Amino acid sequence: MDRIAQAFARARARHRAAFVAYLCAGDPDFDTSLAACRAVLAGGVDLLELGVPFSDPLADGLTNQLAAQRALEAGMTSARVFELVRALRADHPDTPIVFYTYYNLVFANGVEAYVRAARAAGVDGMLTLDLPPEEAGELLAASRTHDLKTVFIVAPTTPDHRIPRITAATTGFVYYVSREGVTGVRDEVAGGIPEAVARIKAHTALPVAVGFGISRRDQVGQVARCADGVVVGSALVNCIRENLGDTGRIVARLRTVVADLAAGAARG
Repeated sequence: MDRIAQAFARARARHRAAFVAYLCAGDPDFDTSLAACRAVLAGGVDLLELGVPFSDPLADGLTNQLAAQRALEAGMTSARVFELVRALRADHPDTPIVFYTYYNLVFANGVEAYVRAARAAGVDGMLTLDLPPEEAGELLAASRTHDLKTVFIVAPTTPDHRIPRITAATTGFVYYVSREGVTGVRDEVAGGIPEAVARIKAHTALPVAVGFGISRRDQVGQVARCADGVVVGSALVNCIRENLGDTGRIVARLRTVVADLAAGAARG
């Protein structure tokens, strides 16, 4: 099995959902980002979702927009993102890393060349937020060639007839966006998640991970009861934002928050 499949299988064997952590690559600078990523990987994360900083992150709320802005202002480039992945892969050979990105960044660098470089750096999969499977032929072909797993999104507004098309294009895991709108911390978990996960699972045997608006241990627990994976992003990015300029405090805070959130992924 590939690293993504292995991560979800290990979580199932331990009677828990996989805990997926999102951080923006290069936030607030390369060295601090590397320390932050190492902290979450050492703290119980099953899969790292690494945001590739982009100037127009249309799916992201303010927290993650500002993280991307900090990374870009610090000089983060595609080449430096790959450098970050290589450093993380050297320390954590078994934990899957998935890019959370936008198609402009892939297309502008040449789709095949970008996928080849990502895979060579140690990336396991790619979620391209603004690329629907109907328009993803070039990316799908390159991903097959270089054995990079694909991740596509199902949203609350996705009609039933499109779900089989989305799952057919997916080779890593399906990402269910639990609410309309953008990323961000929310007071309550969105409704209808068990029903939505069941709708998706009727069309695929791949894992289904749920994200957007999940920020507390009890919320992780609610989602873990029905999903194969739980994604938390903004709550972790806030650990960086609230401690800018103090890498030690960022690392310590991330370790504490990740341990608490990951504990919520256990089932009973």
